[in-house]
Amino acid sequence: MKIEMGESLFYSWLRHVKECQIVQTNWKPSPSWQLQNEEDLNRFMDVTDEHFQNKYGYGVYKNNSLSQLLMQAEVDALGISLSDNGMELYAIDVAFHESGLNYGDRQETVMRVIKKFVRTALCLIGYFGAAQGEIIFASPKIHNAIINDLEPCTADLNALFLKNNYNFTARVIANDDFDELVLNPILIASDGVSDTSELFMRGYQLINMFGDARRTSRQRTKVPETQHSASTDTLSELKIGKIAQTFLREALENGKADDEEINLMRTKDYSKSQFGIDFPLLVLASEECDSARYYAKPFTIRGVQYRLCSQWFEVPANNDRPLLLSWLERNDAIA
Repeated sequence: MKIEMGESLFYSWLRHVKECQIVQTNWKPSPSWQLQNEEDLNRFMDVTDEHFQNKYGYGVYKNNSLSQLLMQAEVDALGISLSDNGMELYAIDVAFHESGLNYGDRQETVMRVIKKFVRTALCLIGYFGAAQGEIIFASPKIHNAIINDLEPCTADLNALFLKNNYNFTARVIANDDFDELVLNPILIASDGVSDTSELFMRGYQLINMFGDARRTSRQRTKVPETQHSASTDTLSELKIGKIAQTFLREALENGKADDEEINLMRTKDYSKSQFGIDFPLLVLASEECDSARYYAKPFTIRGVQYRLCSQWFEVPANNDRPLLLSWLERNDAIA
């Protein structure tokens, strides 16, 4: 069986960064499935074909019918995240060309990416009955000339999605963004992962194991204050709960809050005003509490063990994210 490292990478990214409970690589539709909304799919195909032909001279579909287009469909990594915030759907194609993304000439490369976006959207509509989701094309190296052509096309496609009542977002993640939005978040979010099926993570852990040995002499003289650092872009990919479990926990372990504030964090009023949550941020690990409201793994602040509240939300009606990030910034816990 052929194993693609890019697919393994995004399998782990979906599981640990986007917190998808259901993830499949190499997803393909079955010919036995009933296609839904076929009339709408044909209409949207016509709309996009006309737009890209008239504006850019791109024959995206090359006279393929809807059935021919869907027969070619394959999504490298598909993820579904279920939470109190609802269902989030992610569909990813990843390409790794060492000399830079190349499907032929410059125009052909851009058309192929747009075709992948639309075909994936048609699959989500036709086989899942979905009208929203995030569709990603990712590559660690795409030349600037192709990026410059691809960006306006992607923006146009997103506008066409909205105009046709589809809440899909097409995204290209490439070059520096690939590092900031994919690699960095996954290395932050996947601490403690030991699943041997996650080949990218096992490879990283192997490198890190020997890297730790090589760094030992330097670390004897200076112990880093925190284990993690992240840019604003990296944080934007992480769920709020993961930010709390990683950065807030480390900040508290490293003494960013004094004893007075730690005591205040054990009160509901302070926790609500500073973090927006409806429960005390901290409870003693030894005291009884509603275990469903707190992370199971305790941590230590100045020799005392606590549990951290797990009730974090980031929806328009209840968004705790700005308050959490504000506290972390004020206390120099994030870059």
